[in-house]
Amino acid sequence: MGRLDGKVALITGGARGQGAAEARLFVAEGATVFLSDVLDDEGGKTAAAVGGTYFHHDVTQEPDWTAVVDRVVGQAGRLDILVNNAGIFRVMPLTRTTLDLWNQVMTVNATGVFLGMRTAAPIMIAQKAGSIVNVSSIAGLRGAGAASVAFAYGASKWAVRGMTKAAAQELAPHRVRVNSVHPGIIDTPMITEFGPRWREDLTPRIPLGYPAGADDVAKVVLFLASDESAYCTGHEFVVDGGVTA
Repeated sequence: MGRLDGKVALITGGARGQGAAEARLFVAEGATVFLSDVLDDEGGKTAAAVGGTYFHHDVTQEPDWTAVVDRVVGQAGRLDILVNNAGIFRVMPLTRTTLDLWNQVMTVNATGVFLGMRTAAPIMIAQKAGSIVNVSSIAGLRGAGAASVAFAYGASKWAVRGMTKAAAQELAPHRVRVNSVHPGIIDTPMITEFGPRWREDLTPRIPLGYPAGADDVAKVVLFLASDESAYCTGHEFVVDGGVTA
């Protein structure tokens, strides 16, 4: 028996990295998985490889959210799990952050999460069940580390953390849970924003001594998506090898 048998999941940013790892693990645990992204070639290949269904989806666009969620419910009859995984990372300190860069990062990382929760919530309320997992970052836990060199990114991930807590309070009476996951230094394509020597530069900061893989994050997301975490809502789950300990 799988840990997600009978459940229907939508994972944004599912073409590669953490989203692809989550999709693979969810399918293996019995879920019907829909993954979405703007990277159509990679998204289609990932969906075919893991046994899921791919949709083109710009998380910054309200009509895209409506269309994708409608298609999920139309095909599967329900939506049990939403993983707001889509995000972008830009290394730029406060004094060099342009308004255009700020708006780009905040729109994808924060507005995309808001739109996702707002679109999925009525369906989950009607079902009287659901789990929303918002992928934040350790940059949303403290004003140091990645947040010190990626100002807009850090601000966006603090916004995700705050929205998670507010939504958890609002949706709890309907048995809809909302939690955030805070990865640290993860070996995915996004980390290359730190440059070609990111492994040599960043690994010494990790008490466990090595960067995590996408599967390390996916396993925590799986726990929050499953009924094993039925009494967990409104909280941060950190996957950072001890960086913020």
